[in-house]
Amino acid sequence: MNRDTITKADEGKRVLNPDGIEVGRIVEVRNGHGYVDPNPGIAGTIKAKLGWGDATERAHPLDEGSIERITENAVYLRGTL
Repeated sequence: MNRDTITKADEGKRVLNPDGIEVGRIVEVRNGHGYVDPNPGIAGTIKAKLGWGDATERAHPLDEGSIERITENAVYLRGTL
């Protein structure tokens, strides 16, 4: 099932650019916006998957207009961050 609306359940997912290259992970979803950390490290990834993540100053905001589709394993972007 593909969708284009980001939810709290997407925390911890890989974020891929249109070429399929990983550009980061969703570390937090707040108020309909995802926050992508380009290098969350293992601890940040685990926290995000458990729903304990938080956006740091290096996290990029990601709104729904930037999302091509969301699958079970990844968030695919329309363009670059």
